[in-house]
Amino acid sequence: MEKQLKKWQGWLLFFCAMTVVFILGLICSSLLERRAEVASVFNNRRTPMTDSIVAQNEKFAKDFPREYETWAMTEDTTFKSLYNGSQEEDVLEAHPELVVIWDGYAFSREYNTPRGHRHCLDDLRKILRTGSPGINGATDLQPATCWTCKGPDVPRLMREKGVGTFYAGQWSDYGAEVMNTVGCSDCHDARTMDIRPARPALYEAWANAGKNARKASHQEMRSLVCAQCHTEYYFEKDNHNYLRFPQDKGLTCEDAEAFYDSIGFYDYIHPLSKARILKAQHPGYEIYKQGIHGQRGVSCADCHMPYRSEGGVKYTDHHITSPLANIDRTCQTCHRQDAETLRQNVYDRQKKVYDFCGKLDKELAYAHIEAKFAWDKGATESEMAKVLDDIRKSQWRWDYAMAGHGSAFHAPQEVMRLLADAMTYAKDARLQIARVVARHGYTKPIPLPDISTRAKAARYVGLDMPKLRAQKRQFIDQVVPRWIEQARHNKRFEMKPM
Repeated sequence: MEKQLKKWQGWLLFFCAMTVVFILGLICSSLLERRAEVASVFNNRRTPMTDSIVAQNEKFAKDFPREYETWAMTEDTTFKSLYNGSQEEDVLEAHPELVVIWDGYAFSREYNTPRGHRHCLDDLRKILRTGSPGINGATDLQPATCWTCKGPDVPRLMREKGVGTFYAGQWSDYGAEVMNTVGCSDCHDARTMDIRPARPALYEAWANAGKNARKASHQEMRSLVCAQCHTEYYFEKDNHNYLRFPQDKGLTCEDAEAFYDSIGFYDYIHPLSKARILKAQHPGYEIYKQGIHGQRGVSCADCHMPYRSEGGVKYTDHHITSPLANIDRTCQTCHRQDAETLRQNVYDRQKKVYDFCGKLDKELAYAHIEAKFAWDKGATESEMAKVLDDIRKSQWRWDYAMAGHGSAFHAPQEVMRLLADAMTYAKDARLQIARVVARHGYTKPIPLPDISTRAKAARYVGLDMPKLRAQKRQFIDQVVPRWIEQARHNKRFEMKPM
């Protein structure tokens, strides 16, 4: 009996082993088949590229149809979240205090929530911040550097003309050249499709910090292609608006501030308060690195470009959008909670940040207004020195915390810390102003204007919005079509651009 049992056990073990071998064989066969399919795509490309930069995104469509199709979906603006989304919304209308806070800088004219990458050229052309060069004698409001992140034509132009020469130009100089919106060659070497950032500023910033971006891991590269644009930057005023990232001392808000202070930099002088303001751009990468996902090695692409599977092929979804639009392929690849719980978790964090920031908007705007009142009452530079330093520090932290749009979730604890510090500096500035005006004989509450709407705030700071909008309409109707026709003549795009 014992002998028969052992024989039965032996046969059971044999069949189990054969089953495991069979299953492993199927898995290996599937993997090899998938790898062969991927290799076939690269080895038998219908449109092989001999140049590392190919600006026309449509040239990649035949060889990478899945990636191209999903990339084209960034034109879609239907996604709506509790905070932000893919629609264009007027931030200044929702938060009119920003018109005062950014007075003296082009952001006070217009500031909207971002749409998908397919819209970035159209949005840059039409926004009031770029002005209306060529209309009624208007000249460029911005340098050519403002095109830097708007598409693969830019690295092409940098190579053709030289990086410094490109930066030194005017914005309108390249209106007929930058025709292809953010796409393939911004993030890939067109010959091999290896992931690599195309903007020199990122490599220069890493080198200044003693690192080599070209040696970054594949997982790091899946964030660095985003970090080449979604980052804090500044223009070197004494070097023809050369683009730089202030990362020499580190990636925190205070690190960037220390760098700016060390070179005596400021973006503009606020016309009301006379404070030397640092204008944060969109330090999405830096804020993300302070959050738990960045610290745990989760890349930007893991959440904003999740994987898809189709016909046995696994590929990256190039419809870059909010992770909340694809919770099953983003959040739930790591978190076990149901989709609604995860979505509410995001909203709870965002609400705390945005509610507090709304209070800070008012505090900071009033600090600028009251500082002007103090100057009008005869305040001296020595009396206002502490006030101006407080306003500079407050606005820098406020702007750095919120300019990245996704910061309220990327690193909510870090953002709340910055906003709390900004509130402290803003309140201290107002306290110091009250003391200054009291020394000049004014002891009543300082009168505050009505800035409850964007229109009222614009009138207060002296912006002629009807005139600016009329000029921009002329620019879009008259100048932009000439750019497109010239680009078509020079074969700068494969299809009609956005």
